[in-house]
Amino acid sequence: MAYEVLARKWRPQQFADVVGQEHVTRTLTNAIESGRVAHAYIFIGSRGIGKTTSARILAKALNCEKGPTAHPCDVCSSCKEVMAGNSLDVIEIDGASNNGVDQVRDLRDNARYTPARGPYKIYIIDEVHMLSTQAFNALLKTLEEPPPHVKFIFATTDVHKVLPTILSRCQRFDLRRITVQDIVDRLRKGCNDEGISISEDALLAIARGAEGGLRDAESALDQIISFRGKEIEEDDVLAVFGLVSRHVLESLTVAILKSDVPGIINIVAEMDRAGKDLQRVVMELLEHFRNLLVVLYAGKDASALELPEAQITFYEQHAAETEAGRVLRIIDALVETDGRMRYALSKKTLLETGLIRCSRAAETATINELLKQVAELKKNFKSGAASVGVAESAAHDYTADPQKKKPATDEIGILLAHWHDIVDHAAKADPLSHRYFLDTVPVRIDATHLFVGIDPEFAAESERFDQTRTKVALARAAEKYIGRMLSISFEPLKSSAARLLPADTAVSDIGADSTAELTGLQKWYANPVVKTVVEAFNGEISDIRE
Repeated sequence: MAYEVLARKWRPQQFADVVGQEHVTRTLTNAIESGRVAHAYIFIGSRGIGKTTSARILAKALNCEKGPTAHPCDVCSSCKEVMAGNSLDVIEIDGASNNGVDQVRDLRDNARYTPARGPYKIYIIDEVHMLSTQAFNALLKTLEEPPPHVKFIFATTDVHKVLPTILSRCQRFDLRRITVQDIVDRLRKGCNDEGISISEDALLAIARGAEGGLRDAESALDQIISFRGKEIEEDDVLAVFGLVSRHVLESLTVAILKSDVPGIINIVAEMDRAGKDLQRVVMELLEHFRNLLVVLYAGKDASALELPEAQITFYEQHAAETEAGRVLRIIDALVETDGRMRYALSKKTLLETGLIRCSRAAETATINELLKQVAELKKNFKSGAASVGVAESAAHDYTADPQKKKPATDEIGILLAHWHDIVDHAAKADPLSHRYFLDTVPVRIDATHLFVGIDPEFAAESERFDQTRTKVALARAAEKYIGRMLSISFEPLKSSAARLLPADTAVSDIGADSTAELTGLQKWYANPVVKTVVEAFNGEISDIRE
């Protein structure tokens, strides 16, 4: 007896045997049992997921001698003829080679005649999108009002090429790509029936390579059995098809997330020496990071993750160590790398550079992370972690014991930390002075006076600072932070950067005659809040906006 390949040997013969298409088989079963069978159906989906198989089972169910029945007997002559492909009443047509208007006219003419044996004459047209526009138009009238004994079943991988007028006359079924887990389960059952010993990792590798097509997976298994026999391990699958093991992909994923560039280069070199398909590696990594993104957003219960438990555990472990924004940047870099590699001669070089870009994207903080850390710093600062606590304690000390003296540098530090708030508060009492206060800085304190430095650029308007109302407003605003009322004296600074203080210069040493060179950034670096943020992010100030 001639050898029969596994894809044909394991072809489902009942609706219940069709893998991964329960939404289709349940609808067809209910339609047959309730007597609501339409005159035309169209099955849509990628290769190897059960379109033609579903069409044949439907034809067999309609013409079974015990039917129409949702459970054809598979033993009557009608069922056997359909299974063998030689039924006179079930006509299978290849749309690619019979796509002309003349062939459709012949079909239309023959459809008028009653079936030879069963209750229905059934036309199964595979790859129906290959029909020409003229052929489609010739079929329209018959398809819309066929004889009562005629049923049409179409199958296509490219529904966009089918005329809308044809689609509107059919019941449409969109078949899904079969999940990795469903393919693994089906192959495991078939191997058990055939007495084949195969590891779980080998089954998973075959299922990954099939990309949702069960027929592809069965054909791959057939080839591996010819290569290895009935004892199959993952390495056998990887050797035959040039795939990369799940463990290598996971190691590469971890190296990217941890920005381990030497590790990335070593893994790519090993894959290249082993003759792996580097273009496919990029697609596998895209799938890995897509799954990681799903776990980040939806957790373990995400319905989009139809994977073995071991893989879900891996994604959960690393989801806790990264952030979704970084994963999205990695995915963008992988998509760009895939596009470049398609037309490149040196795929290894492009893969290495692309994965290094991915690793850099993985270590770069996102805006959300920065905002979160800034919010945390702000929270800590307000709770007393920074100089706010110093200001509050200073005010408390002076209130409790007016004779108690606090170092002048402490008071200056308090005023510097809150000078913008002091200026804003003073401006409520004297709004016209606000713009002048913005260019001032407290420089020293004695027993009775607070000396405030002004920018020499505004020396010509010094009379504006000498107004009693201005001084009182500023003194009262400062009292809230240092706990005592001081007289205000204004004096020009030597430097033109009036409101800026060098980060490494003692406040008490700066006065009207100070020779310290003041720069715009130095004062802000000295601000406790700004200093905390800059140190936390190991950054620098590039611009100041008020």
